[in-house]
Amino acid sequence: MSEHHSVVIVGGGTGGLTVAARLCASPNPPKVAIIEPSEKHYYQPIWTLVGGGVFPKEISERDEAEFIPNGATWIKDAVASFAPDKNELTTKGGKTITYDQLVIAAGIQLEWGKVKGLEGEVGKNGICSNYSYQTVESTYKALQGFKGGNAVFTHPNTPIKCGGAPQKIMYLAEEFFRKSGVRKQSNLHFYIATPKIFSVPKYADALMNVCAKRGIENHFSQDLVEVRPSSKEAVFRGVLDGSESVVKYDMLHVTPPMGAPTFLKQSGLGNEGGWIEVDKHTLQHVRHENVFALGDCSNLPTSKTGAAIRKQAPAVVENVLALRAGKALTGHYDGYTSCPLVTGYGKLILAEFDYNLVPQESFAFDQSQERYSMYALKAYALPQMYWHGMLRGRL
Repeated sequence: MSEHHSVVIVGGGTGGLTVAARLCASPNPPKVAIIEPSEKHYYQPIWTLVGGGVFPKEISERDEAEFIPNGATWIKDAVASFAPDKNELTTKGGKTITYDQLVIAAGIQLEWGKVKGLEGEVGKNGICSNYSYQTVESTYKALQGFKGGNAVFTHPNTPIKCGGAPQKIMYLAEEFFRKSGVRKQSNLHFYIATPKIFSVPKYADALMNVCAKRGIENHFSQDLVEVRPSSKEAVFRGVLDGSESVVKYDMLHVTPPMGAPTFLKQSGLGNEGGWIEVDKHTLQHVRHENVFALGDCSNLPTSKTGAAIRKQAPAVVENVLALRAGKALTGHYDGYTSCPLVTGYGKLILAEFDYNLVPQESFAFDQSQERYSMYALKAYALPQMYWHGMLRGRL
């Protein structure tokens, strides 16, 4: 069984739906198909606040069908393999789909199994994680059940979605422990595989000040490699020297290792890690001119956030349409990304920066300072902008 579409989009997440909506709203729109097996769509940035007990997880979930744009065909299937030299792909359901242009927006996958002893243990023995819809409620339960001791938070030695998220829940936890009366008998530790708390010096300095003020201890270049749930021990490996240390925990919030989706690792379109190789400004594939990629699955050297996709999607759409019209590619992405760093209930530092790690701030004040207004932006305004603006192709 074979079918042809002018533009095939692999992935119905943030990037795929935003690109599809913009293409379908363009003058003389091409025939667009979206390949996406899931019937549910999640607004994942809110999971930090779900884990902190601010919102129920259900507010993050919507039906995928609600956001398939008019004029697009939804192929409810998953990709099995690519044949870019033939401009075709095959699905797990057995379809062969050909295209004129291909846009890959397949996201990133969680790789729980890369930490020995972790798989199947989230939600038990003090282990929790905000990083999936299935596990996010475990974090608030862990906060409520915490009576003191070591609260350990991890950041792995892999690319991850929203690089600041592993520490956001830590700041909420510290404040929660103060309000629940257990802070004095609690120690908070952040084990982060990178040598700095944040890549942009301006925001890193602000976050280090927050940690110092709140009594949070940072352990840099340390990667979680094993958990021992029965004895409540976490094993960390030094990124620089390979040495291992065993840390006792009473609560352990794990940010799992992540990687390119398995089917992309086998696609022939990715680099050694499976990330789709594109030009960092045009988002056009480096070997196949009719292939584009954006979002978490790409090799773009910027943080993997929804805010980055909001700037990437217009460039992809502009360049796909230019290629179809036989024109030069003028769509340009400068590496902009944003990370709303929640530092407590009602407090947030809004980091915005480009490829050069230069702040690109939207507001006429110092965004490295904790503010309620920026917290309100994240908690209330950005979700509405996402559902009603971005996914509809309006932002």
